[in-house]
Amino acid sequence: MAATAEASPPGVPFVDLRWLHDSLRGEIDAAVARVIDRSDFILGGAVHEFEASFAEYCGVEHAVGVDSGFSAIELALRAYDVGPGDEVITAANTFIATVGAIEGCGAQPVLVDIDPATSNLDPQRVADAVTPATRAVIPVHLYGRPAPMQEIDTIAQDNDLVIIEDACQAHGAYYAGRRTGSLGHAAAFSFYPGKNLGALGDGGAIVTNDEAVATRVRQLRNLGSTVKYRHEIKGFNRRLDTIHAAVLKAKLPHLDRHNAWRQEAASTYAKLLAESAVTVPSPAEPDEHVYHLYVIEAPRRAELQAHLTAHAIGSGIHYPIPIHLQQAYRSLGAPGSFPATELAADRILSLPMYAGISPLAVERSADAVRSFYEA
Repeated sequence: MAATAEASPPGVPFVDLRWLHDSLRGEIDAAVARVIDRSDFILGGAVHEFEASFAEYCGVEHAVGVDSGFSAIELALRAYDVGPGDEVITAANTFIATVGAIEGCGAQPVLVDIDPATSNLDPQRVADAVTPATRAVIPVHLYGRPAPMQEIDTIAQDNDLVIIEDACQAHGAYYAGRRTGSLGHAAAFSFYPGKNLGALGDGGAIVTNDEAVATRVRQLRNLGSTVKYRHEIKGFNRRLDTIHAAVLKAKLPHLDRHNAWRQEAASTYAKLLAESAVTVPSPAEPDEHVYHLYVIEAPRRAELQAHLTAHAIGSGIHYPIPIHLQQAYRSLGAPGSFPATELAADRILSLPMYAGISPLAVERSADAVRSFYEA
């Protein structure tokens, strides 16, 4: 982990994007200036350039830029004709957009519980949830750790299911030597600013090796059209902004280096917290987990979080209320339906993690955790 250019601030923020953008300011400014010079603001050249670069990075044939990770999941499902009457299995422990996107295409979300050791969905529970109505499964690479794709692929092949990876938190992660995004029929990415690869606002992409699916998504994102004023199908306005695409293309060559920074910070956290009262993320294969978030499980979490706040250490909870306990989605399960997810929601706490975090900031955060339990 290289030292930051400036000394660590008095506090440690939960996330700090300033270092990243300052370090790439010249490249980002030049990329934005090129868009302004060309004035091709809607589906301009930078969109196509980024799509080509991101597809190559993921190890797939096609990438299609859209306006958010939500849209990426929804349009991928629509491109495979998943809709009313179909069931889509996904993890109970995920951001609400995963489920909202399933409902967005008219399908029925079916939640399954997680493996407590990884916080990713439990393959056996996926197998148990398959019914004649099941059309697809969405494994979520939560926090930057790939889901158990080998087992999920076997279940999908046995039941003729479409696999749409929710890779919105796992840009650049590996599973069995392959990048996330290349492990299913298609994958959805988010470029929300705080992600490992983030735009300057909302953005997303679908990646796939299926040319017909890529073509369908290009139509769906652009009002059903691939040629101006000719609308082959009914579609939406879900395009990736050209300026965001230019920024993403400027950042992409640095993603592996920034992920390595996160991995080194995670390794330091694990060492410093090994003998503490908290549970750190279980080990993953080298280069597999890219630590979009560094999530511990902590007794007396509310008190610990207050202690961290008092010491100017940022933190977060991802996610405090499981989807099936949200008012909007109580039809998906009663309290107690997903015990591992519910237990995790009461104990998980995300510590500061971002590209550019200094060794001192990691040490101060870990020290504050330890000092709470040692008091």
